[in-house]
Amino acid sequence: MRVVSLVFALLAAATAFAQAPPSAQSQPQTPPQTLVREVVYNELHDHQRHGYWRYWIAQQAEHQSRLSQQVETADGPVARLVSTGGRPLSGDAAELEGQKLRRVAGSPAEQARRRQEYADDERRVGRILTLLPDAFLFENAGEENGVRRMRFRPNPAYPAHSIEARIFHAMSGEIAIDTRMKRLARLEGHLEENVDFGYGLLGRLYKGGWFLMERSAVSDTDWKTVRLEIHMNGRALLFKTIARETSERRGGFESVPAGLSMVQGIALLGAPPAQAAAQAAAQTHPASLPVSSSIQSAAFSVRR
Repeated sequence: MRVVSLVFALLAAATAFAQAPPSAQSQPQTPPQTLVREVVYNELHDHQRHGYWRYWIAQQAEHQSRLSQQVETADGPVARLVSTGGRPLSGDAAELEGQKLRRVAGSPAEQARRRQEYADDERRVGRILTLLPDAFLFENAGEENGVRRMRFRPNPAYPAHSIEARIFHAMSGEIAIDTRMKRLARLEGHLEENVDFGYGLLGRLYKGGWFLMERSAVSDTDWKTVRLEIHMNGRALLFKTIARETSERRGGFESVPAGLSMVQGIALLGAPPAQAAAQAAAQTHPASLPVSSSIQSAAFSVRR
């Protein structure tokens, strides 16, 4: 009798679950390709609603550390070097930095050049992000705390024609996505094979190179790159060796008025930073910087 009762109880529970509204049942997981496409859309349309920010950038490149302050403007970011090798700039070096920024502020031609460079970089970033849904195949690798990880590998059916597409398409790696906001949280790629240009006569990127970009929410709507690693090696025309070894972290994000001009951004850089102590610590102890959880290559830079 107990067995019969148990069977009826299980059947009743199953029937109740089947008749429950969709919200009471576990929702089907969005297919990887679809989720990536939605994330790319959000990233590409980020600049239609994003805020503007001031923050520090700690860079380690070619055995030299640099700490800068950067301000975002409607015409692109402007930056001022604060220290090198963990030491503040000397009086003469600081004055030289000020002179450089004043020359930019007083030169419409230089401002126009920088605006063009920024626009070109943004278009380059957009082209590479657009590759993601079609150039790769994705498979789930787990989800934790609202962050879904997926491994990716090149889609053999994708025709990679441009230099950017060929470099990116030769990579495999992992992507992490914030499923609630559908934003890119982490992207890591490894070059699985050599990439030749002009059948190797014009240049080659060697397999084994890799990049890592990590992003974090700095407001209810804005996500910023907080870590960027680039480790690429190769050779260019006439056997010139090329190397790209960069480690960069960003933090201390403070909002600034929207739509600043480049001149206004430069003026803002002259004001004392609000988190000087944190910046000094970042310069000397980069491992302690906040990391969430800077695609950049020979043909790609990140300013977001």
